[in-house]
Amino acid sequence: MGFTCGIIGLPNVGKSTVFNALTGAAAQASNYPFCTIEPNRGVVPVPDDRLTFLGKALTPEKLTPTFLEFLDVPGLVKGASQGEGLGNAFLGHIRAVDTLIHVVRLFEDSEIAHLPGRMAPADDIALIETELILADLEVVERRREKLKRTARIGQKEALEQLRQLDGLFETLSAGIPLRQVSKEKGLLLNQYKQWGLLSDRPVLYLFNLDEEQITRQTEIISEARKSMDDEDALIIALSAKLEMEIRDLPPEEQDRFRQEMLVGPSGLDLLVKEGYQMLDLITFYTIVGRIVRAWTMSSGETIYQAAGKIHSDIQQGFIKAEVMSFNDFFQSGSEEKIRQAGLMHVEGKEYKVQDGDILRIRFRG
Repeated sequence: MGFTCGIIGLPNVGKSTVFNALTGAAAQASNYPFCTIEPNRGVVPVPDDRLTFLGKALTPEKLTPTFLEFLDVPGLVKGASQGEGLGNAFLGHIRAVDTLIHVVRLFEDSEIAHLPGRMAPADDIALIETELILADLEVVERRREKLKRTARIGQKEALEQLRQLDGLFETLSAGIPLRQVSKEKGLLLNQYKQWGLLSDRPVLYLFNLDEEQITRQTEIISEARKSMDDEDALIIALSAKLEMEIRDLPPEEQDRFRQEMLVGPSGLDLLVKEGYQMLDLITFYTIVGRIVRAWTMSSGETIYQAAGKIHSDIQQGFIKAEVMSFNDFFQSGSEEKIRQAGLMHVEGKEYKVQDGDILRIRFRG
């Protein structure tokens, strides 16, 4: 799996249309609030030109890409963290995702209601952010109360954790999402990941435009960014409706249509690019017999950790790995020529996998 994305936003902003455009699924999308009453899940292969090249060069029996998982939950409204609307019932579904895709409506359509009553992207973003913060406050407060009973006994570990929870509570009470604290103050939140805190998740804002706005997307993003609290926010823009129409075209016509309409790369391509950068992820490849497969891992992880992603038995029996870079393979055209040129290198457990590495892992079965 590449990474998992939770799609959030207000009702009627086009979340389900975005979900359908990205996954090719058929989630219901209609002109009324809470059209989505159950979370929609979709898994799609990550577009990967390098894997396509490897498939043509190696002609394996099986070529397997890495995947993205999308989870589309009902629209959140003001008060969702306290049970308003339907969104609160599904917040739990997105607590385990790697990143949040916050769909923000910028398209005008008099036939589709906009619940806040007026088009104000910054206000819409702030409303959803507040609900995520309030949901986290509830989780942290419950943990604090539980720990207070333990800390009174004088357990050193409990007292330290309580101090850290007090810091999280103060941050959230001030209306600051935890991801900003993590970024600016270096606060390590890894130990709290199992709690599923939402405001520490990286967010990619997806501005949903109409066809006329596509050619002005740079200007629109720039203008909207001025009113946002996070000046460094990652933003992509697309027309979900148009993306859906393009998906229905024959593959050979899609690129031509994008060029003629000045649409740019597909929404999935944009999301993959920004998502991998935001999460600091890389792709590596394995050759096992006649099977070539792409994998995703965090930058800086070792080849031993990579083996664990493939299978626990491979990690436990790890001996060594033969490594070649995709760039070398692309230039030489074959594994044999790489070996002849001395570009194949053997690595042990501590080797840090590089983006595009192609691995043959040796292990005790």
